[in-house]
Amino acid sequence: MEFKSVKEQLELIKRGAVEIISEEELSEKLESAKKTGKPLLIKAGFDPSAPDIHLGHTVVLRKLRHFQQLGHQVIFLIGDFTGMIGDPTGKSEARKRLTKKQVLENARTYQSQFLKILSATKTKIVFNSHWFEKMSPEDFLELTSHLTVAQILARDDFKKRYTQGKDISVLEFIYPLLQGYDSVKLKADVELGGTDQKFNLLVGRQLQRDFNQTEQIVIMMPLLEGLDGVQKMSKSLDNHVGINDVPEEMFAKIMSISDELMFRYYELLTDTPLAEIKKMKDDIGSGKLHPKQCKESLARGITEQYHGASAAQKAKDVFSSRFSGGTDWGNIDNFKRAELKKTHFKDNKIWICKLLVLTGAAKSNSDARRLIAQKAVMLNGEIVGDLNLELPLAAKQMLFKVGKKQFFRVVVNE
Repeated sequence: MEFKSVKEQLELIKRGAVEIISEEELSEKLESAKKTGKPLLIKAGFDPSAPDIHLGHTVVLRKLRHFQQLGHQVIFLIGDFTGMIGDPTGKSEARKRLTKKQVLENARTYQSQFLKILSATKTKIVFNSHWFEKMSPEDFLELTSHLTVAQILARDDFKKRYTQGKDISVLEFIYPLLQGYDSVKLKADVELGGTDQKFNLLVGRQLQRDFNQTEQIVIMMPLLEGLDGVQKMSKSLDNHVGINDVPEEMFAKIMSISDELMFRYYELLTDTPLAEIKKMKDDIGSGKLHPKQCKESLARGITEQYHGASAAQKAKDVFSSRFSGGTDWGNIDNFKRAELKKTHFKDNKIWICKLLVLTGAAKSNSDARRLIAQKAVMLNGEIVGDLNLELPLAAKQMLFKVGKKQFFRVVVNE
């Protein structure tokens, strides 16, 4: 196997990554793989606690694909055993346990979904029940000796629950050990996970050291914000985009995100070169480019990844038709004229809520906030989802739709 240079590999591997422990060790492993022609074993574990995968999950999956593109071996670990316990990471209370039947049903849907991102021929699927169900009580007791209660209580989530007097089951204490032991059994060279997984990932390094193995490299990816731009993407918070969402729904959801979040989605969910993303950001800032064009490209690109080009185009057409409200956005005669002065702009920008009030589209800033939160405001055919959106003075004319019947053409006078 002929690998790219370590520098070229690191450039792709580091894209979007928050932390690597350690980059120096990773460089050494990549150099060794290049010399020997033996690919690294890249592990990522997923507990099938729910049947569907959303875009938040794909941040790690896409990084696995990067490793596949570089010629390394990906191990997709399905935690059918650990899934019955449930990872306590980030939880304020004990998780509800799943039955084996529930976990296996979820696991079947996982396999069909992750193959939309990973190469089937370059992915090894492993279930951790394969070794855990063979372990004796003595084996489990021996495993628990590798981690102290003090170490576990140092975890922020456990510390909070302990100080608040909330229950922490011994089963939850054991979870990090089980995840770490997966790395021992697989002899993983690299393990990927979200930033909230740091403790568990480091336990894997510790256990490999205790079992006389070379420690795995830990690569932590960011937790993707959901459609609200604040909370981590989650089905329970209803701020997610499922990769099995129908194309029209997927496209519309992505079009609703803020301009700021759009660039984060570009970096973590697409292969768009970072230099191109920066240029988009600069052009939007200078007024050369409208955010809607970039967001449409993002929505279409992501929809195409999971549903194909034809479905993505149809989704775009449906979105344009559905949210135009029967009004031709290109015909300015359909809009009530509203004039603003340059003095209304601060540092050549104007807050979206202030603009709505000045044009008479909203009675007050709080009224404007409510309209935006209800997705009732559109700018040039695009839903406004960012309450803090600031519009540049460079946009001499802006077309607004508020609710179903109010249409405004905002003109900036000298």
